[in-house]
Amino acid sequence: MNSDITRLSAAELAHALDSREVSSVEVVQAHLDRIATVDADVHAYLHVDGEGALAAAQAVDQRRASGEDLHVLAGVPIAVKDVMVTKGLPTTCGSKILKGWIPPYDATVVSRLKAAGMPILGKTNMDEFAMGSSTEHSAYGPTHNPWDLTRIPGGSGGGSSAVVAAYEAPWAIGTDTGGSIRQPASVTGTVGVKPTYGGVSRYGLVALASSLDQAGPCTRTVLDAALLHSVIGGYDPMDSTSINAPVPSVVEAARNADVKGLKVGVIKELGGEGYQAGVRARFDESVALLQEAGAEIVEVSCPSFDYALAAYYLILPSEASSNLAKFDAMRYGLRVLPEGIDDPSAEQVMAATRDAGFGDEVKRRIILGTYALSSGYYDAYYGQAQKVRRLIAGDFDRAFGQVDVLVSPTAPTTAFKLGDKLDDPMSMYLQDVATIPANLAGVPGMSLPSGLAEEDGLPTGIQILAPATKDERLYNVGAALEKMLVDKWGGSLLAKAPELTAKGA
Repeated sequence: MNSDITRLSAAELAHALDSREVSSVEVVQAHLDRIATVDADVHAYLHVDGEGALAAAQAVDQRRASGEDLHVLAGVPIAVKDVMVTKGLPTTCGSKILKGWIPPYDATVVSRLKAAGMPILGKTNMDEFAMGSSTEHSAYGPTHNPWDLTRIPGGSGGGSSAVVAAYEAPWAIGTDTGGSIRQPASVTGTVGVKPTYGGVSRYGLVALASSLDQAGPCTRTVLDAALLHSVIGGYDPMDSTSINAPVPSVVEAARNADVKGLKVGVIKELGGEGYQAGVRARFDESVALLQEAGAEIVEVSCPSFDYALAAYYLILPSEASSNLAKFDAMRYGLRVLPEGIDDPSAEQVMAATRDAGFGDEVKRRIILGTYALSSGYYDAYYGQAQKVRRLIAGDFDRAFGQVDVLVSPTAPTTAFKLGDKLDDPMSMYLQDVATIPANLAGVPGMSLPSGLAEEDGLPTGIQILAPATKDERLYNVGAALEKMLVDKWGGSLLAKAPELTAKGA
C-alpha cells in the first residue's frame, strides 16, 4: 500500500478499498489533511465539508464490513465544481449574488455520485457563473496553479483542475461551456473530458449557456476519467436535452490502448500563429507517437472554425443574459437596497442588487448578450452566429467522414501569470480558441497532458475530439497516448510538479 494515500489514482483507491487495505474514512481524512496543508495557498475550494465527507465515508465502511455489495467506486471521495447544486451545502457559482445560498436539492450528477457511495469533499472555486478562462473572476479570490502559485489554473473550472493537480482530491466534477474542463486540464497537467452534449444530465447545473453547458470529469488518468464518466453519464428525464441512450463503453475503451489502423485528423485551423512554440512542439511529438503506434495521420481542414470564437461570444452572452435574469433579489440570494430611497420599487432593488452582486465580467457579457438579442439586432448578431454554428457542425461532419478522431493543441499557451490578461478580455477569450468548436457542435472532447514546454517548464495539453455519442473513441486514443507519454517521461507528468507545502511551492 502506497504510504501517501493522496497520490493514488481513483482506480487504485477503489481497488485498495475493495481489498480492505484502507478504509474510506482513512482516504477521506488523508485528503482533508492535504487540503488543510496546501489549500490556503492554492485556494481551490470555496467550501470544504469535512464532517459530511467523513460521515459518508463511515457509512460506506460500515456497509462494506457488513458484506453489502457496493458500487466499485464506493468510498472514493470527490470534489464538485460550485456550479452544481448540492443539498445542504453552499452553491455560489463563484458569485456574491448567491453568497450563503443552500440549495434544497441535489443536481442529478451529485445524486449519482452519492448513489455510488462517493463522499463529497467540498465545492471548488470557479470564475463567476463560469465566465472566464483563469478563475480570476471568482468573487472569492483567484485559484492558483499548483505548478506555479503565481500562475492561473485555467478557467472557468480552475478549482476542479487545481484540487486534482494538488492532490487535494483524487478527482473532481467540472463543467465545460467553451473549454472550462479542457483548458484548465491543459495548464495543470491533468485529464479533462467534455462528454457529448446531452450525455451527462444538466439538471441542477446552474445554467450559463443552456445549449453549450456540459458536466464532465477532471482526473489524473484517462481510466479515472472513464470510470467517473460511467457514473455520471446516462439518460435523465429531468433534463429535456438528455440523450436517451446507454452510456458509451468508455471504461472498456480506456483499457484498450490500441490505435492501430485508426485515422487521426490534425485540424489545420487549430495551430500555427498564436500558439506557443513549446505547445506546438509537444503536440507534434504526441501526434508522432500515435503514428508510431500504427495510427494513420491526416491533415483535415475545418474552415468555419476561424469564425467559432466570434459566434461563441454572441451565442453564450445571449443565453447568459436570459439565464441570469432569474437573479432578481426577490426569491433567494443577495438583496441590496438602493441608497437614499426610502421606499424602493422592485426594479430599484433589482438594479442595486445586480450592480453589487455581479462582477465586471458577468456584467460585460450580460450587456453584450442583451444587445445581441435586442429588437433590430437579433438577426444581425444572434441569428448570424447560429448560422455560423451550423457551418461549424458541418465541418465536423465532413471531417469525421474522413477520420475517426480529430486532434489539436488544447490551449494556445501554457498557464500565464495571474493578472496578465485581466485588462484584456479578448486575449483572455482567445485561450479557448481551440476548445470552443466542440461546444458549438456538441461533440465530445478530451484534454490529455502532452508534456512540458521548454520555455517555462509548464504543462501543455493535446485535445482529442470524436463524433457525437462516440465518446469511447476519446478514451481509446487517450489511453494509448497516455501510456506512450508516461513511458517517454518515465512516469506521470504530475510527478514532475514542484511539491506544495504549507508555505507554498
